Amino acid sequence: MSEKTKKLTLSALFIALGLVLPLLTGQLKSLGNAFLPMHLPVLLCGLIVGPLYGLLVGLILPILRHFTFGMPPLYPTAIAMSFELATYGYIVGFVYKNSRWKCIIALYESLIIAMIAGRIVWGITTMILLGINGQAFTWQMFIAGAFLNAIPGIVFQLIFIPSLMLALHKTGLVQFHCNSNRVKETL
Repeated sequence: MSEKTKKLTLSALFIALGLVLPLLTGQLKSLGNAFLPMHLPVLLCGLIVGPLYGLLVGLILPILRHFTFGMPPLYPTAIAMSFELATYGYIVGFVYKNSRWKCIIALYESLIIAMIAGRIVWGITTMILLGINGQAFTWQMFIAGAFLNAIPGIVFQLIFIPSLMLALHKTGLVQFHCNSNRVKETL
């Protein structure tokens, strides 16, 4: 199988996961808002397949999910999420790909930088979209939506994604390599 075919196949898998995972939390809206089920496959796509594929999967997923299942609402939620998730997918993949060492520390750095950047993009996009209709998007709304309400999802992502990447490393599907014995011990 060619490298491009492999990347396209994995990207399709991550899109499918992004469509299905919210169904598990969809019955309880607050649970879905807290655990951010569409974020996981986008972050994993950026890490495993690369920044461009992560960007494309993140950009497509919320819009595709809206037209497939009617959720999230297209305006402003799905549109703002598309920019947010595209940022996550690109940034996490770019930072990790360009890290000198592919280790758990680089993984955490990539995740944290991507999460912050994505939330900033979400806030700016939401502010613009709501401003078009003359609606306000306050600093308190940004902090609540980007951070306070998302704390369970952020914690879950910071535990689950490195755990999964370590499991994939042990199977040989993802390769970690480090520069010191101390860092190797964290694997």
